[in-house]
Amino acid sequence: MPSPRRSAEGRAMGAPAASNNSSSPGSPAHGGGGRFEFQSLLSSRAPGADPTCARLRASESPVHRRGSFPLAGPGPAPAPPGPLPEEARIDLNPSFLGIALRSLLAIDLWLSKKLGVCARERSAWGSVRPLMKLLEISGHGIPWLLGTLYCLSQSDSWAGREVLMNLLFALLLDLLLVALIKGLVRRRRPAHNQMDMFVTLSVDKYSFPSGHATRAALVSRFILNHLVLAIPLRVLAVLWAFILGLSRVMLGRHNVTDVAFGFLLGYLQYSIVDYCWLSPHNAPVLFVLWSQQ
Repeated sequence: MPSPRRSAEGRAMGAPAASNNSSSPGSPAHGGGGRFEFQSLLSSRAPGADPTCARLRASESPVHRRGSFPLAGPGPAPAPPGPLPEEARIDLNPSFLGIALRSLLAIDLWLSKKLGVCARERSAWGSVRPLMKLLEISGHGIPWLLGTLYCLSQSDSWAGREVLMNLLFALLLDLLLVALIKGLVRRRRPAHNQMDMFVTLSVDKYSFPSGHATRAALVSRFILNHLVLAIPLRVLAVLWAFILGLSRVMLGRHNVTDVAFGFLLGYLQYSIVDYCWLSPHNAPVLFVLWSQQ
């Protein structure tokens, strides 16, 4: 079998014979002595190169691997995913206080929905809704402010003016504190509430605390301490405050915790008013100005 390896000199000597016999198409070129002349595949390879290693290196190249071609051109690396929103996070180690607050909130929402029997006309006690709305007006801040101003203008005694002046101060303090807390907490009213309340302001869309409950506790405690009333009237004042707070839940205006905190806040507000009690001795300017009017 003829060897495929030929030197450059042998190829040069066999060139004329190959040119003479190239007239017969498709016939391979003949060299001297009738042997076939082939182009050596190893002539361009460096000496000592191993074809097996070359094939392995070529197959290991990332360009020749399957699926190694990039799908897109070079560009900036994609940004890492941002943090999850607060509501999508899972606290794997909640504290005891957090568990207690969440449980209390769940009970509050469930109980408020159960007690909201007058929230709408089609509710279980929808026929009692007009009576509950009358109670709502009796605890509103505007009637109490207007009534106090009218009684103060008609009073002709210093003792009566002193009591009414402090009642007006208590009502204004209640409006200020309730509006401030509502603006800070911003708890929405229950979903089953029907927004048909009597004379609302911008902060009245929030639920915590109940302004009617704070006013009921404040006014009832004020009356019990500064007005001489018979026992039935004193019991009636306490019942009015309690039923007014309950009506806020039955109408769907507030949750149970809104009313409970409102009662506590109103009770503490009276303590502030009693501590800062206005009299002709510590606030003579107010009484002199009012007496001149």
